[in-house]
Amino acid sequence: MSQDPMDFEWSYWIEWGRERILWLLAGHLLVSQVSRLLVEKHKPWCLMVYGMAACWLLLGIKGFAVILLHATISFAVAQFQLSLLTWLCSLILLSTLRIPAVEEAKRKWYDTENEYYLLLFTVSVRCLFCTSFSLEYCWHGPAQKSSHSFLWMLAYVFYYPTFHNGPLMNFDEFSKQMRRQEAFSLKTNLSILIVGIIRIFFWWFLAELMIHLMYIHALYSSAPPLEAASYWALGGLALAQVLFFYVKYLVLYGVPALLLQMDGLKPPALPCCVSLMHSFTKMWRSFDVGLHRFLVRYIYVPMGGSQSSLLGTLFSTALTFAFVSYWHGGQSYLWYWGALNWLGVIVENGIKRILSVSVIQDLI
Repeated sequence: MSQDPMDFEWSYWIEWGRERILWLLAGHLLVSQVSRLLVEKHKPWCLMVYGMAACWLLLGIKGFAVILLHATISFAVAQFQLSLLTWLCSLILLSTLRIPAVEEAKRKWYDTENEYYLLLFTVSVRCLFCTSFSLEYCWHGPAQKSSHSFLWMLAYVFYYPTFHNGPLMNFDEFSKQMRRQEAFSLKTNLSILIVGIIRIFFWWFLAELMIHLMYIHALYSSAPPLEAASYWALGGLALAQVLFFYVKYLVLYGVPALLLQMDGLKPPALPCCVSLMHSFTKMWRSFDVGLHRFLVRYIYVPMGGSQSSLLGTLFSTALTFAFVSYWHGGQSYLWYWGALNWLGVIVENGIKRILSVSVIQDLI
């Protein structure tokens, strides 16, 4: 039975997973468990070396050099300990991914578009990791130089389970958990691995069923069926699409999350089911938890957040969604998507503020 060919993301990552990434993740698991068993103290450096080797193998020496260059520039700029300068550097590095001449040069490094896109996706995610480390260095670097060294930055940036597609884990969480030494139990880890594999296989099977039987994305890409459908049918299609998106990310984030657990780390919570969400705010908090923590810690709170005035809250929220839209690609439809989400969050929080007024509560 043929599958719906219109969901590029699922087809892309499943193909890469089968060909190479799953094998490299299995290699990471082996190195991790051996290092935990024999040289727990040196585990971060063993995993760093493995991540660098895996990056070199998959992206080539030029792709490896690009990521290393991004990390080096970010670390150098962080030495000034100015958050604004760090953000400027991060945005400039991110913008280089959209310069046509640079794109064409990178395309020539690879034989296929899929290989180029793997570099593009990887560098986009690495930009967030470099930004997280650099901002933490600006805030804590002078007092904690040993835990904010360039070596620790490389261990963080080249940590392989989150390397290509996330999920995002802020440097402060990564560093604290990676430094923590716990008693190693092969039996416990084996049970975690078996249960995790069974769960991921179930989610993968469910996603494959949906993409082979429902053809949601193919329907959305064809105007005549949509024009002929009722509003109820369109609503059902929209719900089916977001449910598939949810199941898809249970797989795409579930695999690295399992490896994080095997490494003795606590991964960000997996996406919450969209059927249980009734607000924009909950969706942003509960779907991509790692990204939400990044946005809150490094953009929303430093700009004032909910503790500032009404205009300050509007501005910090707008800046947060502007960055999300730009990081995802900056195309016009992404700006509309970001603006609508910003509007939804603002309206929800505005209604909550109104309902919290004692006069309104008395009327209710």
